[in-house]
Amino acid sequence: MKKSLIISGCLWLCLTMARSESVAGWEKYSGNPVLGHEFGTCFDVSVLREAPGYRMWVSWRPQHSIALVESKDGLQWSTPPKIVLGPRKESGWEDDINRPVVVKRGALYHLWYTGQAKGHSWIGYATSADGVVWERKSARPVLAPELPWEKVAVMCPHVIWDEGVHLFRMWYSGGEQNEPNAIGYATSPDGLRWTKHTANPVFAPDPQQAWEKHKVTACQVEQRGDWHLMFYIGFRDEAHAQIGLARSRDGLTNWQRHPANPIVRPTANAWDHDACYKPAALFDGRRWLLWYNGRRAHLEQIGVVLHEGEDLGFDQKQP
Repeated sequence: MKKSLIISGCLWLCLTMARSESVAGWEKYSGNPVLGHEFGTCFDVSVLREAPGYRMWVSWRPQHSIALVESKDGLQWSTPPKIVLGPRKESGWEDDINRPVVVKRGALYHLWYTGQAKGHSWIGYATSADGVVWERKSARPVLAPELPWEKVAVMCPHVIWDEGVHLFRMWYSGGEQNEPNAIGYATSPDGLRWTKHTANPVFAPDPQQAWEKHKVTACQVEQRGDWHLMFYIGFRDEAHAQIGLARSRDGLTNWQRHPANPIVRPTANAWDHDACYKPAALFDGRRWLLWYNGRRAHLEQIGVVLHEGEDLGFDQKQP
């Protein structure tokens, strides 16, 4: 057993070292990691661009909380992180609070987050006038694991407001507690009452792709023109993860994976040596910035990769 583990580890290291730091135009920022360091594990972030810069809501594991940091350029962040939503053990489902997504609609900020307790995960909802002071909108989760494929956990919500249909649209992860297995979809008129898609999960591992054959999870979906772009985590196995990109016309079906996947890969012997998790991407008008949490051993920290221009390299002739 030990010999096979050593061989497997060496193979992973060799494959990682053989890969370029630049994949499909994505370049890792030379100053990575940009957050973590002395603050311990920081992971699974949500980022908004707001004048004069950026705001990042980050999962802060040592504090079991969601914290806020700010930046003028998306690269240098204010520290220490400021806790804005902490655990509430008396609820029975919020011993740990993490994995946020923040949507600003008009003057109001909307936050969906993961609450964890007793080996299960649920999704909660809060609102804020300033992104700092949050009011929970329900004492109970707004989304819970109820279906066989969701097993014991729903987590990692990503939400957009779709003005065309006047609905909040959520892509969420469901399955096992350590790492969920696949991605589902739900809609809501008010952020509180959610209807799950009848054909869930809408995105599942591709067994033909070695790098993601184990699990896919923790996506971000962006509407760009006629397409929905999905940035997501693919797992080779439970301990090794990378970031991929796919697109779909409706955000539900006929997903086309990027030919260069995975687009963000671990760097051997670096801070993200073992895994690259949870993408949070946005286009600033000139380039894409994609933040992610990289892991080496037990420590996770936040880094960023950059992509000049809006075109991400899909075949423009695809229907």
